Amino acid sequence: MRVLVLKAPGTNCDLETADAFARLACTPDVVPIAELTAFPKRVHDYDIFVIPGGFSYGDDIAAGKVLALQLKHTLLDELLAFHDRGKFILGICNGFQALLKTGLLPGPSSSADAAPRVTLSYNDSGRFEDRWVRLRFDPAQNPLASALQAESLESLECPVAHAEGKVTVSSEADLHSLQDGRRLIIRYAHPDDPEFDAARSVLPYPHNPNGSHGNIAGFSDPSGRILGLMPHPERAARNYLHPLWPRCRAQELRFHAGLAFLKAVVAVAQGRFS
Repeated sequence: MRVLVLKAPGTNCDLETADAFARLACTPDVVPIAELTAFPKRVHDYDIFVIPGGFSYGDDIAAGKVLALQLKHTLLDELLAFHDRGKFILGICNGFQALLKTGLLPGPSSSADAAPRVTLSYNDSGRFEDRWVRLRFDPAQNPLASALQAESLESLECPVAHAEGKVTVSSEADLHSLQDGRRLIIRYAHPDDPEFDAARSVLPYPHNPNGSHGNIAGFSDPSGRILGLMPHPERAARNYLHPLWPRCRAQELRFHAGLAFLKAVVAVAQGRFS
């Protein structure tokens, strides 16, 4: 599987993202956005298109906004065609912000004028949040949900690092539309109470680090092949990256579950789940 990891000015998670995919026997290329916009059809040489985390263009105007405008005006038609061919688009943190602002999430759209139904706003804490969180995945008739189940991955610990990560939904109807569709809602979860119903109750800070509506940390489009999430699975792809690893390494805990998450993404891109 060939993976295109997009590099824009200010991106800072491209190398660890590429490293994680390389460990899954993929062939990742870090491609500068100037190079891709000069040859937009190059995207079709790949199976997975990733917009990694960072601070693209310094997050001027709003997080991911300048990058989203660039993608919308130079690459959107090719990305829609890429998706229509059954390929996978992944946005992590700043990449999630960009996917929302292009309209690729909540669902593919080439309309530049459509009012956003879901956006990302400033954290309720009023500051940059850099911490490890626990995530859980809603059961759904979604290819990625099936792939995660095959990996026996019901929850995931990984870090967040953002100032504009609060998933904000315009109406209750839109929130229900996200939750009831084939969208694999990724939610912040209580680390000490696995029975906590994060779909119905608001998690306390810092377990929900930004105040997201519905405790949502990420979601996919209805096809399950465009996915955005705020937490960083690529930063949880090696055991020694976890803060508890020095004390608990002998217990063989699954501190590298972020790699299993990305392995599920690869499985969907390979067409093994639908």
